[in-house]
Amino acid sequence: MNQSFANLTVIDKVNGGKADALNAALNIARNDFYVAIDVDSVIEPDAILKLVKPIMETNDRRVIATGGVIRIANSCEIINGHLVNIEVPKNLLARFQVLEYTRAFLMGRIAWSKINGILIISGALGLFDKQVVINCGGYNHNTVGEDMELVVRMRRHMYDLDIKHRIEYIPDPLCWTEAPTTLKILGRQRNRWTRGTMDTLFIHKKIFLNYKYVKMGLIGHPFWFFFERLAPIIETLGIIYFLVLWYLGQINWSFFFLLLAFVYLFSVAFTSYAILFDELTFRKYKGRVQAMTLFLTALIDPIIYHPLTVYWSIRGNISYLKGTKSWGDQERKGFEKNKATLGVKQ
Repeated sequence: MNQSFANLTVIDKVNGGKADALNAALNIARNDFYVAIDVDSVIEPDAILKLVKPIMETNDRRVIATGGVIRIANSCEIINGHLVNIEVPKNLLARFQVLEYTRAFLMGRIAWSKINGILIISGALGLFDKQVVINCGGYNHNTVGEDMELVVRMRRHMYDLDIKHRIEYIPDPLCWTEAPTTLKILGRQRNRWTRGTMDTLFIHKKIFLNYKYVKMGLIGHPFWFFFERLAPIIETLGIIYFLVLWYLGQINWSFFFLLLAFVYLFSVAFTSYAILFDELTFRKYKGRVQAMTLFLTALIDPIIYHPLTVYWSIRGNISYLKGTKSWGDQERKGFEKNKATLGVKQ
């Protein structure tokens, strides 16, 4: 037997969904912490060392989970499970997602981690305290957002027991994942994300503005409700209202174009700052051409990609109200093998 696989246990079971598979693995996990990853993830060699570091360093409160930056692997070269050449995705949709992930992971979650307000660890890669997860009942089978729902339930459990705790975020790129490259598959993914978030918010509605849950109840949960879930609905209603005023001839065009320019430039500036911050810290994309490609993509991101995300969010809300529970077919090209190098270029 190959000694490299001496400690590997493979579970062969009936397909019951991701939550069921994770619970099955959780039942046979032997150590105090475990790492959950997605099948289409490529992990950095030192990822686990960085994930466990906050747990070893923190003494004043219990660290119950850690997560890190997720990056897009499309168009990158991968050999034997290792990233050997990082490229900006050639596919425009994947490139938009690079900007989206940079804003969310490199900017947003650093701030949430600073105030100990993180409510989600990406399902692509996360390290969890096994005993806390078991005490909470494991992964929820009845939601498509099992990653977010588990984190919120873990935090709620710790607050109920009045145990000081933290969820740490590592700002290093620890995991690379394949992003959808077609409107159809990306739309299904965002539909599922919306339904999963709505599930979590309503399952744990007791947290909303509840001072017992400190920052999670007074800041985190309300933020997700108002700015993540209601924002697309309010934006859509605003567009409809604008069209009605246009039809009635009630638009102040000077003010409209001034406001439009401000919103557009703010969006581009925020994305550009995220790209610049990434370039000044990690510099994963080599060369000026790749950086310039991202900056140019930021110019059209508010015009093309943002309206699509709003549309998919609205569709997700409609699906949620209809009671849709399926994941939807999430086709992937995968990290196919190259005959010569066992690498892939997507």
